[in-house]
Amino acid sequence: MEKLLQIFKAPDLRKKVLIVAGLLLVFRVFAAIPVPGVDFGKLRMLLNSNQLLGFFDLFSGGALGKLSIVMLGVGPYITATIIMQLLTMIFPYLKEVYYEQGAMGRAKFNRISRYITVPLAALNGYGFLNLLASQQVLSIATPFDMLRNVVVITAGSVFLVWLGELISEQKIGNGVSLLIFAGIVDRLPQTVKTLYLNYTPAQIPTYLVFLALSIVVIAGVVFINEGERKIPVSYSKRIRGNKIYGGVSSYLPLKVNQAGVIPIIFAISILLLPQFLAQASAVISPDLSLELNRIVSNFLNNQTLYSLVYFFLVVIFTYFYTAVTFDPAEISKNLQRSGGFIPGIRPGEQSGVYLNKVINRITLFGAFFLGIIAILPNIVTMFTGIQALTLGGTGLLIVVSVALEVRNQVNSQLVMREYEGF
Repeated sequence: MEKLLQIFKAPDLRKKVLIVAGLLLVFRVFAAIPVPGVDFGKLRMLLNSNQLLGFFDLFSGGALGKLSIVMLGVGPYITATIIMQLLTMIFPYLKEVYYEQGAMGRAKFNRISRYITVPLAALNGYGFLNLLASQQVLSIATPFDMLRNVVVITAGSVFLVWLGELISEQKIGNGVSLLIFAGIVDRLPQTVKTLYLNYTPAQIPTYLVFLALSIVVIAGVVFINEGERKIPVSYSKRIRGNKIYGGVSSYLPLKVNQAGVIPIIFAISILLLPQFLAQASAVISPDLSLELNRIVSNFLNNQTLYSLVYFFLVVIFTYFYTAVTFDPAEISKNLQRSGGFIPGIRPGEQSGVYLNKVINRITLFGAFFLGIIAILPNIVTMFTGIQALTLGGTGLLIVVSVALEVRNQVNSQLVMREYEGF
């Protein structure tokens, strides 16, 4: 409470909070404006029967569920960013821009990602609109109607990216993450309402156990998200003229969960891609589509098999994404250039080998943690039989991670003001 009071006592910080709240309100207003010609009854049936669309609805902040003009959310931008990070493994120029050119290189990297967002949003929008039209959810009479809708939802996605950057400029959280956070939290009242309507006295013990388990899971997410291995780093003394530089000790923080929520996104996209292809095959052969849908439905309905495959994919993609974004050899080179070394380890190649060994070990814990969080909704549903009690998963991880990030940035600004006052 003391921190909250300090936020609203500082005029500039209070202004930033109100600006972010206003921008999030603008996002929710746009998320409620649907494109023309939507049959909402058929739309709800499609979302309930298609887990892939339900997953995309999560990252669009619920906008896809309303077929709003911002139905794609910031999904195309996230995809563009992931593509750019993967391309750093192929093109040395992009790797140099991302790792060696500092803040200017990161700005250039983000600018290229925004350029890629536009064609990705247009392709995604065209694919979604075609799928919805084939399911008779959306009425598209002429090619002009299709073109108009594609342009509108592409502009909506780019608008959200711009909105996210405006939020990031306030320095109290990442804008893109806060937009997804707002969409997930927006579902909370509906979830509470569903639990209340389905309530029976016999379910009181289940609800109490669920509440206690929720607290434990959230505490675990915070613990793992904040967990890091501190690698000690020493800097040798250097004499330049009459001044001595270096001779200090520091540490290199290696987070247990380096990959964040990205492995879950990769895993569930791979898992649900067959369902999307099975439905899309109806264009070629309705009989083939029915058979493929039957096979995919049997797999998705087998909770044990689905959970095991899901867990395995999350672990694999955690290692893969960590290998893409964390380059021990590059870090060891940067340490050597700046005169730093890990005590007891030879600078250069040996330091890279040591960092790689450490990151592989701590990533094991991060990967298993992400895997358990991913399949936790399935486990809870299997034991309770209540669909509304979907504890864990991507949504919880995003909400807790964003809340921690906002808290850290607000605390840093409050500390800065304390030093200014001192």
